[in-house]
Amino acid sequence: MTSAQAAEDVVVDRPQKSATSLAWWRRLIVAGRLFVGLRLHDFRAARAFMLLKFPGSSLPLRMLRFGRWVMRESLVTIPDAVRGVVWTQELSRQPVWLADGNPLANHPWQTDPLAVLPDEVDTLVIGAGFTGASLAYHWSKHAPQERTLAVVEMDDPACGASGRNAGTVVMGRYAAMVHSTLTKHWAKTRPKLSESQRDQLARQFATVYARAAYKNADLVEETIRREGFDCDYVRSGWVQLRTASEQSWLDRSVEMAAETGCTDWSSLPPHEVAARCGAATDYRAGFSRAAATFHPARWVWCLLQVALRSRNVRLFTRTKVLGVEDCGDFYAVRTSRGVIRARHVVNATESYTALLHRHLHNFIAPVQSQAAFGIGGPRELRSGVSVSSNVAFFERREKGLLFGSDETPLPDRQAGRNRPSRFISAFVLGEMRRYFPAFDLRVTHEWSGTAGFTPDQYPVVGLLDGNRQYVIGGMCGSGTGVSFNSGRCIVNRILGREADDDYPPEYFAPSRLLDPQRHAWPKLQTQESVAC
Repeated sequence: MTSAQAAEDVVVDRPQKSATSLAWWRRLIVAGRLFVGLRLHDFRAARAFMLLKFPGSSLPLRMLRFGRWVMRESLVTIPDAVRGVVWTQELSRQPVWLADGNPLANHPWQTDPLAVLPDEVDTLVIGAGFTGASLAYHWSKHAPQERTLAVVEMDDPACGASGRNAGTVVMGRYAAMVHSTLTKHWAKTRPKLSESQRDQLARQFATVYARAAYKNADLVEETIRREGFDCDYVRSGWVQLRTASEQSWLDRSVEMAAETGCTDWSSLPPHEVAARCGAATDYRAGFSRAAATFHPARWVWCLLQVALRSRNVRLFTRTKVLGVEDCGDFYAVRTSRGVIRARHVVNATESYTALLHRHLHNFIAPVQSQAAFGIGGPRELRSGVSVSSNVAFFERREKGLLFGSDETPLPDRQAGRNRPSRFISAFVLGEMRRYFPAFDLRVTHEWSGTAGFTPDQYPVVGLLDGNRQYVIGGMCGSGTGVSFNSGRCIVNRILGREADDDYPPEYFAPSRLLDPQRHAWPKLQTQESVAC
């Protein structure tokens, strides 16, 4: 039997209504608890969601439609979805990835209480998440012993966004999504370009982005296999469920993927969706075939542990950077434990960037997302494959369920905050019930974090000041699709190594946003020459 025939033979159990209807007063109790627990962030999230779900309408009509949607969710969808859900009294705000402890906590003082910061290093990396760990790893592989690198982290490794996510090794954003965000941004910021010019330039940016993301995903897998990392890596793709109204967008996105050669992105018919992830749907879904799942914190720890075997790489946790001053031949990096002089500085600070560099407000802005984990969940949900809808994600992790949502901008000062919304968690469970039968779930962890978003939702990789201070950030929730390869490229630039560079300045340099008039924009190509 062929795999296609096997997929055709999959029997899909459609989500069914419960045999007994939930009493009206129980629905009111559920809704009442949700409304009593609302906080300021819930209203921020509601505004962002309203703009996403009801675009193109006048504000009064949009608010009316959103109000009706909220009432239906609160009184019907969510009460039905949470019937078998228990929120434990000892519910932890710690991400499930960090539940078993951090092997690099309080490094190096945990084992060496007399350790001190170095007076001087060649390169100083600020941040020990996906990006900082990647920079340290590549430095340990390529830098001569006399060239030293130090990583400083205000908390412990992977305690920021890198340890508070869904654990999906994404390919980044598919071409049509990149194209959409860029053309929307340029319509306001580059009005002198014609519509066709913006379209062509956005295709070029999308192609370059996707090419770098494909390389990144392959490098991640190669590194895990070669080093023998124990980080639960499985490469089975990412299913993105789509509704009836989203089918035309799916068609356009797959068409653009084919036109640009970015063919990781495709679509699946309903029977293949069921075969791959267990979701029951009547509509085609998007599919990123090269995406993977892993334990994100272990990936960071593994990279750092390999890097620290090299004598020219050091890590200092619980050391907050307070300021960076350009002193000509070196940077004076002021920290909570003293000053370090560095010839090069790399900001791997993502959503914290504006807190360190106050003049970079709105350059990389914090956007909150959240997740939860519980024991149980739908038996039909397959393990090892990421699943999402347009507004939520859910994955099988061993005997548990990982689920989450949200994409709400926050003030700079709230970067990194951990205050999840119970309403949003309950909403995600309601979203799941569209695709899976009723299930029991005992929720043990619920947390939030912040990703870094640029105004055009395209990463920045390159020189921040035109001198020797770099930044890697603005990955817009796609950190696993950018960080490892970009870390490799920045290390190569600092060391002056001749190697392929997937982040050309005309596309990724921060000047694209900080000084667009002087930025060296890429030349427009013919459409036939734009391909991955």
